[in-house]
Amino acid sequence: MQISESNLHENRRSAAKNKRKGMTFFTNIIVFILINILVGGVFSIPMVYYGPFKNIKEVLVTSAMTTLRHQYIATLFLSKQEIEDIMNKNKINDNAFSDVSGIKFVSNNAAVSKSKEGIEHITINENNFKGHMLIVKDPRRVEVGVTNKLGKFGMKLDDIVKEYDAIGGINAGGFEDESGQGNGGIPTGMVIHNGKVLFGNENEEYSLVGINYNGVLVMGKYTLSQIEKLHIKEAVSFSPFLVVNGEPTIKTGNGGWGIAPRTSIGQRKDGAIILLVIDGRQISSMGAYLKDVQDIMLKYGAYNAANLDGGSSTTMYLDGEVLNNPSSKDGIRYIPTAFIIK
Repeated sequence: MQISESNLHENRRSAAKNKRKGMTFFTNIIVFILINILVGGVFSIPMVYYGPFKNIKEVLVTSAMTTLRHQYIATLFLSKQEIEDIMNKNKINDNAFSDVSGIKFVSNNAAVSKSKEGIEHITINENNFKGHMLIVKDPRRVEVGVTNKLGKFGMKLDDIVKEYDAIGGINAGGFEDESGQGNGGIPTGMVIHNGKVLFGNENEEYSLVGINYNGVLVMGKYTLSQIEKLHIKEAVSFSPFLVVNGEPTIKTGNGGWGIAPRTSIGQRKDGAIILLVIDGRQISSMGAYLKDVQDIMLKYGAYNAANLDGGSSTTMYLDGEVLNNPSSKDGIRYIPTAFIIK
């Protein structure tokens, strides 16, 4: 794998930042509306925090503390220790590493490309959220697509799919998004495509969400030199991991990230790749906890699964159509990377 000097130069900005985009203020308002619907009346935020609404309090705290701009929704009313206790209760243990030997993909045929053959589309319809799932039976069809101006400007998911002459995909890694004004050009973390490191720093450790040359989803925390030894073909970095070697990582609580639109990738033991998006910040679909995503992945047989960039970036595209309803007020967002289906 190779790293260009220009990419390393661009990375000095992302090395200092590895933040995740949180909810917008609109999201917090929607959550508060949901609270009032659930309790059947108009209640103040202090009443939510100090009243008998334990679960609702955890929703607000975990949602607020996941953001950078709206943590005051929690810090104005609760002590640092109270917030820490709630966050620890909902914390994910995702320090495990996926076992590639658990995947048994066997195929004697060439991958079917640029066709919906071998792709199953499932509509997700739960009480508080809606979403879409694509199951790609041949994992060799899934690659990382990258904006053609990496480090400078992002592209919309549908344009990335078209750029690679692919048939579909989902958004993948995060990007620097200062005050919600990021243009999707500068990834947070590293990017690998066709075995080449397009973005990343040698001395950094990344939460790897990658696919090796055998079509196996690989997850763990590695440096680029360690990643090279894993024979990774396609990868981005994001977290947390939700299912590792068939076991859920969220044992208690909701995952600690509150309710939001979600994007996730997983793999069954037979090798099939699972791509999932869940809409949020809408009356018809509030959004999901990470625990909800984990449970859906387990329900559909995921042996390994990882969270990807969500929020306003959450988008799924297939055969000329955006399947979900992105929550961004500007429509489909500009992003640096996508997991695409060739």
